[in-house]
Amino acid sequence: MELRKILSGVENLKAKGNIDVEIKSIEKDSKKIKEGSLFIAIKGFDYDGHDYIEEAIQNGAKAIIIEDIKKAKGIKFPEDITIVISENTRHTLAISACNFYGNPSKKLQLIGVTGTKGKTTTTYMIKKLLEAEGKKVGLIGTIENYIGEESLGESERTTPDSLELQQILYKMVKEKVEYAVMEVSSQALKLNRVDGCDFDVGVFTNFSKEHISEKEHTDMEDYFNSKLKLFDMCKIGFINADDFRTGRIKKSAKCELKTYGVNNQCDLLAKDITITNVSVDYRAKISDKNERIKVNIPGRFSVYNSLAAISVARYYGVSSEVIKTALETLKVPGRSELIPNKKELNIMIDYAHSPESLECILSAVKTYTKGRVILVFGCGGDRDKEKRPIMGEIAGRLATYTIITSDNPRTEKPEKIIEEIKAGIDKTKGKYEIVVDRINAIKKAISIAQKRDMIILAGKGHEPYQEVDNVKYPFDERVIVKEIIENTK
Repeated sequence: MELRKILSGVENLKAKGNIDVEIKSIEKDSKKIKEGSLFIAIKGFDYDGHDYIEEAIQNGAKAIIIEDIKKAKGIKFPEDITIVISENTRHTLAISACNFYGNPSKKLQLIGVTGTKGKTTTTYMIKKLLEAEGKKVGLIGTIENYIGEESLGESERTTPDSLELQQILYKMVKEKVEYAVMEVSSQALKLNRVDGCDFDVGVFTNFSKEHISEKEHTDMEDYFNSKLKLFDMCKIGFINADDFRTGRIKKSAKCELKTYGVNNQCDLLAKDITITNVSVDYRAKISDKNERIKVNIPGRFSVYNSLAAISVARYYGVSSEVIKTALETLKVPGRSELIPNKKELNIMIDYAHSPESLECILSAVKTYTKGRVILVFGCGGDRDKEKRPIMGEIAGRLATYTIITSDNPRTEKPEKIIEEIKAGIDKTKGKYEIVVDRINAIKKAISIAQKRDMIILAGKGHEPYQEVDNVKYPFDERVIVKEIIENTK
């Protein structure tokens, strides 16, 4: 494709050289450049693509797009290289990828789900409901990317970078997918990963403190404003009427909005809610008739997630009978996931890794657990440090017994992270102990648990690894629990 066509729709560009040059591929990684490639230099948090322009040229790049003119000044560009200057190379990469792959999102019904919590479960629910109606559905999100039941591989991040995203959507179009359901993170919106995407539906689950750090959002306002962008990009939005930020979405959104909720007046309201240790059920008016909905994922949050999914399904004409049957058989990896075991202990794996999500899962479990709530958790390294004592305090207040351990320490010392968690739990009267090694922490929890108790392994959820010093080691808690119990007399 000619460079001119690839850059169609990108404003305020300055070019030197032939913009009709034929481009064979687009890359932001200089090592992947081949003869005839377009290299787009991206300023990242750890690396700056401008430092690799010369390598890209040596590998065969025919055109280079830059943002930092100063960094490029010392480079001797060959005369046959086209140079384009962009105000924002992240945005340029996104639009270029859309154009290069034929704007695949325009050929799909694209559904984006944003919010602090519940994105993964809600996307799985939407996929399940649409598939139950006979539709071919793709999914892009935190756990894995799918076309129907075919896995496209585990995800490195909640929302892929713009180039990978357009490649996935292009593959979905080729495979005749009708609907694509995607988790849309605040980082993806802020860093232009979804620029150029043609969203048909946007969903807002909720909003709370998360992702505030040097490499994420500067503050809560920046975090929320990033999420708001989705509702300038879609045709209709379904939003949580009970979230305190909903009023701001209503004021600023450029799309049509519909609401769902439990406590406030809304378009889809849940009533007569019953929560047990294995499920939730409630009444909701679907297709002008009150229906009893059951979801086999315990916790009040399952009501909200399922209401969001039902809202989307109703919009696309899915029948109430299909909705009821599909939700009752749904399972989501690492989200309130109960692990069957020969000891018949109640062991739940959950991805809760923020103060709000930890409080949510503990509060939910306490309402139906007849014995003790035994919590095993830690906090990730190289992430928001402020939340560590807060999560410690929540654990001490809500869990019967807490075992503080390692999560994904990344480049930090696990002991240092644990000390910061301990500062919070020490403010409470909560009982706890420290077991740094996570496998030993899980062993300890299983050794002290009785059948009426609930063990919660919080923080890692679906993740099949533990990240230490930039290396991901195999660590699947389902497998670990099974091995521990199999080797326990």
